[in-house]
Amino acid sequence: MYGIFKRHPELKPFKKDIDLRMSLYKAKKAQLLPDGQRLRDFANAHRYFGFHKTEGGWVYREWAPAADQLYLSGDFCGWAWEKWPMTRLPEGDGVWELFLPGETIHPGSNVITIVKNGDKLTQHLPLYTMRATQDWNTHSWCCEVWDQDEPFPWTDKGFRLDEPPLIYEAHVGMSSEDRRIATYREFADNVLPHVKDLGYNTIQLMAVMEHPYYASFGYQVSNFYAASSRFGRPEDLRYLVNKAHGMGIRVLLDVVHSHAATNSLEGINLFDGTSTQFFHEGAQGDHSAWGTKCFDYDKPGVLHFLLSNLKFWMETYHFDGFRFDGVTSMLYHDHGLGRDFSGLGDYFTMNTDVEAVTYLQLANELVHSLNKRALTIAEDMSGMPGTCEPVHSGGLGFDARLGMGLPDLWIKMVKTQRDEDWSLDKLWTEMTFRNAPTIAYVESHDQALVGDQTMIFRLADAAMYDQMEQNTHTQIIDRAIALHKMTRLLTMAAGGTGYLTFMGNEFGHPEWIDFPRPGNDNSFQYCRRQWSLMNDKNLKYRFLNDFDRDMIHLATQNRIFDEEWPQLKRLHQDDHVLAFERGGLLFAFNFAPAQSYENYLIPVSQGRDYELVLSSDDYCYGGYGRNAHERFSAFTPGVEGNNVRLYLPARTAVVLKPV
Repeated sequence: MYGIFKRHPELKPFKKDIDLRMSLYKAKKAQLLPDGQRLRDFANAHRYFGFHKTEGGWVYREWAPAADQLYLSGDFCGWAWEKWPMTRLPEGDGVWELFLPGETIHPGSNVITIVKNGDKLTQHLPLYTMRATQDWNTHSWCCEVWDQDEPFPWTDKGFRLDEPPLIYEAHVGMSSEDRRIATYREFADNVLPHVKDLGYNTIQLMAVMEHPYYASFGYQVSNFYAASSRFGRPEDLRYLVNKAHGMGIRVLLDVVHSHAATNSLEGINLFDGTSTQFFHEGAQGDHSAWGTKCFDYDKPGVLHFLLSNLKFWMETYHFDGFRFDGVTSMLYHDHGLGRDFSGLGDYFTMNTDVEAVTYLQLANELVHSLNKRALTIAEDMSGMPGTCEPVHSGGLGFDARLGMGLPDLWIKMVKTQRDEDWSLDKLWTEMTFRNAPTIAYVESHDQALVGDQTMIFRLADAAMYDQMEQNTHTQIIDRAIALHKMTRLLTMAAGGTGYLTFMGNEFGHPEWIDFPRPGNDNSFQYCRRQWSLMNDKNLKYRFLNDFDRDMIHLATQNRIFDEEWPQLKRLHQDDHVLAFERGGLLFAFNFAPAQSYENYLIPVSQGRDYELVLSSDDYCYGGYGRNAHERFSAFTPGVEGNNVRLYLPARTAVVLKPV
C-alpha cells in the first residue's frame, strides 16, 4: 500500500484509483525510458531539436510527423521559401534535419520554417525557438537564432536555499513607473533590492515564456522555449536570475503547460499541418473558457517537448523551480469549471484526466531529480488529494499548493459584510483547513486584474485619491489601513506554510491592473507600479510597506513556518478577538471596529515574561501608537495556567515574544 494512505487514511476507499494512478505512471515511464534510461536523460529535446552549432556549421532539426516537407527560410537566403529543404530522417517519428555549412547562419540570423502539406505552404516559427522577436511596424514575428550555450559569467555556483517560501510575485514588464514595458535588467537593478529589503526570499516571475498578446498576462504562451523579447535579451534574464541568487533569493518561473495559444505562425499550433500534433482532437483540444488549445499528455512527443522544457529553463536560466499555472484545468476534462469539489469522490471519476496526472508526476520527478532543493507549486483550487505527496507514495509530487480559497474568502467578507460581522470561526477554519503544504496570500495578481480591485481599493475606494496624506486621519482610510495590515499578518502567520504577495500590494498599490489594449486606447496608465507613492514621505503608503517588511522579517527571524500549525489560544466572537501561537510567538487580533480592551486575558504556553515585538497600531505603521512596547508577565494571580493581560486597541494586531 502506498505511503499516501498513511498521511491520508481517508483515501483508503479510493485505493483502486490510487493504484490506477500509479500503474499509469509506471507504464508511461516504461514506455518513455527503455533500457534503464532516466527522466533527466529523456528530457533533452532542446539539446537535439532546434539550432545547434557544430564543427562545420549549424544543424537544425524539427519534429513534424504529419508534414510532407519542411524548408528553412530567412534573411540568410533572402527569405526564399523552398531554397533550403530539410530531410526527413528514417529513424524517429517525423524528425527532419538540415545542415547549414560554415556561416550560412549565425547568432542573430532571422529565420522561419516553411511547412508543406499537400500543395499548401505555411509559415511557422521553429518549435524550439529560443528567441522570438516582433517587428513593431509590421507586427510580424520571426525566430532569431540564439545559441543556448552562449557563455555567461554565472556567479551563483553552489546557490542553495532551504527556507520556506516567502514569495514576491512579479511581472517584469509592468515593474517600472514609466508608461512603457520595463526590462529584465531594470527589474534586477531596481526591484530586486526592494524585494531583499522587504525580506522575501523568493521571486515568482510571470509572463517570461513568450506570448504574442501582452494583455494575456503571459498565460497564452506561443513559444515555450523563448524568454519574452519584450523585456530584453536572454542574457538579460540570466543577469536577473544571477543577481537574485547573489542576494540569496530563489527564482521561480510561472510555467504554463496547461494550455497553449492557438496561434500557428508564432506558436506551435498546426505546426505539422494538423491540430493533433500537440493537442487533443476535436472539442477536447479546445479550452472553451480560455480560447486556447489543450495538450494531449498521453503522446510521447508531447511529453518530450514539455518535460524538456522544464529542464531547459532550469539548465539554461538557472530557475529554482516552477509555479505550475492552471493545474485544476489540467486535472479535469471539464477543467473544473463550475465544480465545488465538496467530497473526495469528486476527484476520482471519469472526469479526471489521468494522463495529465501522469504528466504532473513525471514533471515533478524530473524537476526534483535535477535539483533536490527545487520548489514546485501547484495552482489548483480543487484540492486534488495527494497533490503534495511524493510521487513514489502515490502523490503528484508538488512541494506546495496555492491557498486559493483564502483570497476568495477575504474578498467575499469585504464585499458582502461589515467587518464587525465577520465570523472568526469561519476565518480560523479556512486559515487552518489544509491537507497539504500551502502558500497563503490575501491577493495575487488575480485579485487586481481589470474589472476587479486590489484589497486596499476595496477597503478605501475613492478616498485613496485625496485622503492618504500622512497627517490626515479619516474614518475610511484609517479602517482601510488597519485592516490591510491585519489581514496580511493573520494570513501570513496562520494560513499556510509559506506566504505570497504581488508586486506593489505590499504598500497598498491603488486601483487595478489593466494592460494596454484597444479597449483602453493602448494605455499603460494601469500597467505599471507607482513606486513614488511608497517613497513619498507625505503619504501613508510607506506605512503599509514598512509593516509588510517588519512582518516578513519577524516571521523569518523566528522561523514560524518550522511549526506546521498555529495553536489557537483565544477565539471570542462577541469580543472580535482571535489569538494563537506559532513559532514561539503570540499573535493577538482585535477586529472590533471601536471597542478596545484593557487587561485582556490570553493564555500562553510558556511561564515567562513576554515582550511586545510588533503592533500594527504603531505610529511608524500609520497607527495611533496606543501600544507600549513593554514586558508582560505570564503569571496572573488567581488565574490558573500561564496567561498575559494585554491592552488590545480596536482594529489592531500585536505580536509578543517570550523573553
